[in-house]
Amino acid sequence: MRFVLALLVTISQAQAQGFAGLGTQADGFAGPQPDPTFSFPADHGPHPDYRIEWWYLTATLQGEDGRDYGVQWTLFRSALEPEISDNWTAPQLFMGHAGLTTPDAHFSAERLARGGIGQASVTADPFQAQIDDWQMTSTATEGDAYDVLHLTARGSDFAYDLNLAANGPLIFHGQDGYSVKSAEGQASYYYSQPFYSVAGTLNLPDGDIAVTGTAWLDREWSSQPLSDDQMGWDWFSLQFEDGARMMAFALRSTDGDSFTSATWINADGTTQSYGDGHVELMPLASTEVAGRAVPTEWHLSFPERGIDIRTMPINAQSWMDTSFPYWEGPITFTGTHAGRGYLEMTGYE
Repeated sequence: MRFVLALLVTISQAQAQGFAGLGTQADGFAGPQPDPTFSFPADHGPHPDYRIEWWYLTATLQGEDGRDYGVQWTLFRSALEPEISDNWTAPQLFMGHAGLTTPDAHFSAERLARGGIGQASVTADPFQAQIDDWQMTSTATEGDAYDVLHLTARGSDFAYDLNLAANGPLIFHGQDGYSVKSAEGQASYYYSQPFYSVAGTLNLPDGDIAVTGTAWLDREWSSQPLSDDQMGWDWFSLQFEDGARMMAFALRSTDGDSFTSATWINADGTTQSYGDGHVELMPLASTEVAGRAVPTEWHLSFPERGIDIRTMPINAQSWMDTSFPYWEGPITFTGTHAGRGYLEMTGYE
């Protein structure tokens, strides 16, 4: 259990310096640089010379029962040192989160592991990310490895088994995948596959439900992506009824200011990136969640795109009760545009 304690101690000590340590200095690790050149399939795999990395998938689903559902699958890699070894001293630590949201319940589970002993790993070619029996595996026979995926996870009272097929290109956020996160210039490498169609099965306490829908996969890595005064973020992925998509986030600072960024994605996969100040995110209503007030309804204004919408959660109690807890769940939105999406909120104490 020593590696579990190391991970949890690292997280708890860093809470005051950026959410979950993402604002702490990372001496000895590589840092993102402008004008990146990506190489696939290699960049679908791990980057051990960077301190922090994740494979993050969310899915908005509709069941054969006519109800809305949401699924989250995430594998985080956090390094104590920028190297790889195949034994119990391996400095690569992994944490998996799985969530399943229904209109009246939210389920979450967590797995912790050390890389190098077979319990958790990511390989680029063939692509597979796994921790224990949770897996995100490419089943593509041609094209990009992310084009066709098989996804599984389970907790004590839920499970899911989903197949995903992409019908659009990879999307690069910020400056061709170099995503700035603060006025001081902290940044990450960040790209997505937001064009998945999904079909599969949810295993719930009341029985199995066949589902279909859409999904969005985020890939991001860095070594210090936040400033030391940034305490959390509000991140939206939105899917519009006309086929367009949008990513937007606000990183909140202790002085009350926020740093924002957005990517507009046309239905054909062409994009335009927007830096700080183009999108305004304003909480409209809060919900008591796990003993704290969390903003669960939002006003999103994006004048350059003629967007003025209000987002509502499928289930306001979508709380991920994990080592560092946060809110994550499916949403709908109405206003000048309508559609579905996902919302993640961190750093709410």
